[in-house]
Amino acid sequence: MNGVRKTVAAAAIAGSMLIGGVIGAVMYGATTIGAAAATTAATAATTTPAANKPFVSNETAAHEAGESAAREAQENAGIRPTVP
Repeated sequence: MNGVRKTVAAAAIAGSMLIGGVIGAVMYGATTIGAAAATTAATAATTTPAANKPFVSNETAAHEAGESAAREAQENAGIRPTVP
């Protein structure tokens, strides 16, 4: 009878480890997918201009009205503005 108890206990331990491993893998996969989706959404929201594309200043009156002197100076120098 002692051998049967050991076998049942070993099977129960192995089964619980297997089920725990599967649950852990599923939870890890869901977390990784969620993090990747959040990163993709954040990356899509922030657009950066192409590095090899030349800068063209926006000289419309509406744009110029809300512009700082430092930004206008950068635009006039042909530099992509770094100040608001």
